[in-house]
Amino acid sequence: MVAITETKTLQLFIGGDWGDAKNGETFEVLNPLDDSLYCHAAKGSGDDMRRAVAAAKAAFPAFKETSPTQRERWLLRVAELMEERQKELVDCLIDEIGSPVQKAMFEFNKALTMVRAAAGLCRNVRGETIPSDAPGKFSMSIRKPLGVVAVITPFNVPLIKTARLVGNALAVGNTVVHLPSEMAPHLTVLFAEIVAEAGFPAGTYNVVTGLGHEIGDDLTAHKEINFVTFTGSTIVGQHINEICARNKTPATLELGGKSPTVIMADADLDKAMPLVARSIFMFGGQACIGSSRFYVERPIFDEFVKRFAMIAGKLGMGDLRDPNTVIAPIISDRQRQRVKDHIADAVAKGATVVTGGEWEGNRCQPTLLTGVSGEMTICKDETFGPVTSIYPIDSYEEGLEKANDTEYGLSSAIFTKDINRAFHFAKNIEAGMCHINGPTIHDEAHVPFGGNGESGVGREGTDADMDAMTELKWVTVQL
Repeated sequence: MVAITETKTLQLFIGGDWGDAKNGETFEVLNPLDDSLYCHAAKGSGDDMRRAVAAAKAAFPAFKETSPTQRERWLLRVAELMEERQKELVDCLIDEIGSPVQKAMFEFNKALTMVRAAAGLCRNVRGETIPSDAPGKFSMSIRKPLGVVAVITPFNVPLIKTARLVGNALAVGNTVVHLPSEMAPHLTVLFAEIVAEAGFPAGTYNVVTGLGHEIGDDLTAHKEINFVTFTGSTIVGQHINEICARNKTPATLELGGKSPTVIMADADLDKAMPLVARSIFMFGGQACIGSSRFYVERPIFDEFVKRFAMIAGKLGMGDLRDPNTVIAPIISDRQRQRVKDHIADAVAKGATVVTGGEWEGNRCQPTLLTGVSGEMTICKDETFGPVTSIYPIDSYEEGLEKANDTEYGLSSAIFTKDINRAFHFAKNIEAGMCHINGPTIHDEAHVPFGGNGESGVGREGTDADMDAMTELKWVTVQL
């Protein structure tokens, strides 16, 4: 049974069956390019969420006993089906969340890698032998899956996050209940169709679409949830963290960022500038790891700003299916207003708009600001749009100090030819990730992805998720 009816209404996927929300309600999903109706989706309720958790719990005892070979086969089949349905998935990324085709293809290929890496994880769920002081005692640790994993994914990279977090949870033997962003339900429904066709047993993967502020707590606070993984805003993440703390539920949280990039005077600007632009303008700046702060050593400050402005002014804002288009529409009215408010507040308090600042429909022009000071909202808060601030610095030490002057700690970067300075920065930047002579926007399936402070708790990735989504048991045998 398909997940979309003839009226293009998405259904819930619970216990291997597609169906409407129990109350029959739906909500609208809009195309962010022009706010036209994209589809309707089932508006799941607390009752639907509890049904999904019950289905996942019922499926867990049998699923945890499946062999690595079987889980590996299912995940590799998911990857095959993704390739067969590539056009459908890419079209969804373009039309549901406004991805330019280059970003949509990047996300598809990255997600494909995530699923295949998850398949490889199936054979790496292992413990170790442990020396014992007791004579003749054989001591070891073994890993076992936790149970039901709650996965909550964002709108901006829904396929990457779904492939990684769902794939890794299933790879180690957990079952999943998935609440996608209300702005990207169709992408998740397509993935659920693929998982079902790949042969995963009923109840191992369940999808409940709906409004997160209405049913999120029904998922994260459920007593049968054994692990929570969430990607989204810091405010919501803090709320989930408090729920998990009360229930002693382990969690990983990948939250917001105010990621800095330091540009030293010895940097190769010819090589750096395309990477710098990628750091903030990919998907219209709607990336938690986007670089919204640039600290540039004063001898090259003017040249850097000039080059950056030239690149920003030439970035494509045309048809999303045109490979030359870079700038995406901002996802919603609420987020568009946030971007506008941040720019207006900065200008009112004395900042200079070097380029951009205007809107073309639902797209904000690539915007560079100078003269930003501490009393401006944009100096400290995450904007989540194609807007960045450029600050002059007089030394490496000043750059490091200012880069660390934030409550966030997600990604970071430095451009320099001085290897000693580069590694000093990597060691001392208070962020979960650091890229030397590379953009802040970077991810791979097996790396420890995540941040510190207001940017989150824990790490994602194959090894990190294996640690987080399984638990160790100590076993001894007296010989």
